[in-house]
Amino acid sequence: MISTNDFYTGAVVIWENDPWQVLEFMHVKPGKGSPFVRAKLKNLRTGNIRETTFRAGEKLPRADVRTREMQFLYASGDDYVFMDTETFEQVTIPRSRLEHEVNFLKENLTVHVMFYGDEVLGIDLPQTVTLQVVETEPGIRGDTVSGATKPAKLETGYVVQVPLFVNQGDWIVVDTRSGEYVSRA
Repeated sequence: MISTNDFYTGAVVIWENDPWQVLEFMHVKPGKGSPFVRAKLKNLRTGNIRETTFRAGEKLPRADVRTREMQFLYASGDDYVFMDTETFEQVTIPRSRLEHEVNFLKENLTVHVMFYGDEVLGIDLPQTVTLQVVETEPGIRGDTVSGATKPAKLETGYVVQVPLFVNQGDWIVVDTRSGEYVSRA
């Protein structure tokens, strides 16, 4: 059990029969009345985000969410196959569980897969990944406008805005949280 007074960002609790992750929280002590905790929670099964209020000191059961290091093997239709790096057990995850993460998945990428019991909740990508540019327009000589960008299609099919000096065949580092270009690799 975890008290709402002990909430922290990233805590996973059972609420309304689902595992919810605490995204944000704020303890409020009004001048009159009892204190309460306002929290922003994400349902790990559906991805829905809700803001709710709990009484201060209210207890919620902790969710037993485990993560296992796994390697992405291949995509087969709308299914993505991952292999545990220790036991070599393979797990198939449907595309519906992976939202924007599919934009950064390439073969042999190591990720952390979240499990609630035997149910797969989703994956945690590394903060950055290195991907190859497969298609982009050549930079125009003399175009030195500061901060100018152009679209570039990456090996996974994702399109990202890159500086003009990036060419087809270059390897770049992309932030998986924002989906933005970070640097050349």
